[in-house]
Amino acid sequence: MNFKFTIILFLLTAFQNIELPKNIQKKVDKEIAETFQVSSFNFETFSVSREVKNLLPSKFEADNFFKIHVGNKLIGYAYVAKAPSKTDEFDYLVLFNPELVVLSTKILIYREDYGGEIGSKRWLKQFMGKTQNDELRYGDNVMAISGATISVKSMTAAMGDLLKSLKILHSKNII
Repeated sequence: MNFKFTIILFLLTAFQNIELPKNIQKKVDKEIAETFQVSSFNFETFSVSREVKNLLPSKFEADNFFKIHVGNKLIGYAYVAKAPSKTDEFDYLVLFNPELVVLSTKILIYREDYGGEIGSKRWLKQFMGKTQNDELRYGDNVMAISGATISVKSMTAAMGDLLKSLKILHSKNII
């Protein structure tokens, strides 16, 4: 009986402290510190039931959506995911305030020779201020970039799906 309890406790602890890969975590930490103007903070994993996950256009797992706290105060949310580029994927980060308004987006790792311009602050700035009620459309309210069409369309779709997912989670009073 004691052994089973120990195993269960270990599993619960192990899955609550899921971490990002170190190279990504470093970049995420830096962006959070700059965006929220804080020197220390804590991640809290956020879990969504399997039923609800099936309704969401974006992936929501314990290792990619986090609440950000300073002490006991919620200061925002972080979403880390991958999106397809021409032949590979790129990792990106989206930071939200507690009201789920986009504060910052960042391309964390881009693995292609071409299209890396989507990582420019100037291009990514257009997502700032977006909310779950915004629709994103390539070429309309999201600028195109010559030579990065696939990546731009991919990031636009990923951000659109994320905002739709947040709307669903909000409508179900999950966040």
